[in-house]
Amino acid sequence: MTGKDPIGRPPLAPRHWPAWIGIGLMAALARLPWSWQRALGRLLGGALRVLLASRRRVAERNLELCFPELDPSARAALLRAHFASLGTGVFEFARAWWGSVAPLRRGLVVEGLEHLQAARAGGRGVIVVSGHFTTLEVCGRLMCDHAPLAGMYRPHSQPAMEWAVRRGRARYAAAMFPKQDVRGTVRHLKRGGLLWYAPDQDPSRGDAVYVPFFGQPAHSLTSTHQLARLSGAAVVLFQHERRGDGGYTLRLLPALAEFPSGDAAADTARVVAGIETMARAAPAQYLWIHRRFKRRPDGGAVY
Repeated sequence: MTGKDPIGRPPLAPRHWPAWIGIGLMAALARLPWSWQRALGRLLGGALRVLLASRRRVAERNLELCFPELDPSARAALLRAHFASLGTGVFEFARAWWGSVAPLRRGLVVEGLEHLQAARAGGRGVIVVSGHFTTLEVCGRLMCDHAPLAGMYRPHSQPAMEWAVRRGRARYAAAMFPKQDVRGTVRHLKRGGLLWYAPDQDPSRGDAVYVPFFGQPAHSLTSTHQLARLSGAAVVLFQHERRGDGGYTLRLLPALAEFPSGDAAADTARVVAGIETMARAAPAQYLWIHRRFKRRPDGGAVY
């Protein structure tokens, strides 16, 4: 879906039926009481830690690289907390797409909306930058109660899942742009739109540079710099986390000053440093199962 274009007809051919069964199960789970989902999420996280052995090893290696100051027992505790957060995140994603977030609005704290308003002065577009956290979808939906966010996303390879998620996001997002639709994204920003964007994963293609992330060289897209340069948009960092009391905190920071500059690498380093600060604030909730350091400047292997 680009902008408010119609989603189209769902793919219903027999080859898509197994995917629809999974989608139906997820939609049903999205309607369970929130207290049940939180408990089941922790159990699911424990199971995923055992079943996803390769991803567990990736997370272990990431934590070794990013938190060398922690002893092995502390990193093991952080790994367990991460998978518990990941399991809860599965239910948060399902609820954001197909359920109600009314229970999650209780205890919600939203800070920094004035920074977003200031950045929009004069009709300027704003790129709202966050990272890949287990809470990203549900916190994006909660923020849509307060600001008309559009999103940029990677399309699903499974057509039925792609259709179902697009339909779910259409309930709350102002628009959704596939990552390939740079022209539509820039047009949206030039019209004063808001774009939620997470540029913190190791890209398979696109203009990228190595910048520090937790003291490690991280292959990172320069796309925040490029989008701001092409559209004239401001850049505001969006921090979000699931608190220990079960509530959520959404925090918008002041717009990055003098951004973009003429240096794509320096701008990218600033954005990645901001995401690192968010990850340090809620370390269990960052997506450590992603192979963030799969490319190294020297060509060496990490995983």
